[in-house]
Amino acid sequence: MRIINQLDEAYQLFRAARTDGGVCGLVPTMGALHEGHLRLVEKGRSECDLLAVSIFVNAMQFNDKGDHERYPRTVQEDLDLLAARGVDMVILPSDQEMHPEPIQFQVVPSGLSEGLEGASRPGHFAGVATVVMKLFHVLSEGRAYFGEKDFQQLAVIKRMVVEFHLPIEVVGVAIVREPDGLAMSSRNRLLSEQERAAAPALYKSIEALRRGYSTGERRVQNLIQLAKDELAREPLFKLDYLEVVNPATLDLLEFADDDSRIVVAANIGRVRLIDNSPVGAQDAEER
Repeated sequence: MRIINQLDEAYQLFRAARTDGGVCGLVPTMGALHEGHLRLVEKGRSECDLLAVSIFVNAMQFNDKGDHERYPRTVQEDLDLLAARGVDMVILPSDQEMHPEPIQFQVVPSGLSEGLEGASRPGHFAGVATVVMKLFHVLSEGRAYFGEKDFQQLAVIKRMVVEFHLPIEVVGVAIVREPDGLAMSSRNRLLSEQERAAAPALYKSIEALRRGYSTGERRVQNLIQLAKDELAREPLFKLDYLEVVNPATLDLLEFADDDSRIVVAANIGRVRLIDNSPVGAQDAEER
């Protein structure tokens, strides 16, 4: 496994692989890898001749400096995990390599990025889109793998690829959950023992909404109230938003169907957790 610090070197390696007829793939990450990331790696490994994983904790997408500083960094552990899974190349750029000073250009999305996480974290998606666009330039052509846990991010990136006519297939991979339902996240490492014990309440709120839907309730206002009532049973959580949206447009819905998406974000202590699920999903599909 090659560790590459220079973006141009990674570009040349991707280019050489394509010249030889290979399919190139990229898994963009911020490190602190968990089983959810490794599912992306497994998917990419099964489909690509040259598979790269990028590790870059992108300060541009944090609107809270403290959150950026607290974000877990486990580079050597990450490298060991990736080597064991047959990754060909890890792109590990410095801040200066990724963002040469002075920074004068950004990709600033609108529309899909404006509600939900975008409303709560101003500038977040500009930071995400800018770094992903740079990584996509390095990849140039191929497949890129993202987890569905960051559902809005996935929608924004898919739209960016369409609008900029990038020859890249964006592949979404299902959420991986702990046995108690908590969506796997690098931020879970920041939870105290008490907070970790309480954290599954976020997924329980999703389950409560889905149960209401399965009994015939379709009005979103009523379904959301079921979920909020469930989450309120855990006093450590402070809800940011809980909505049911169209999975393609992220528009808020008045009535739900099977494909409508539940999206939720809440803070527990200093840790922000997000989750989502199709309204019509069954528990067996989610675990």
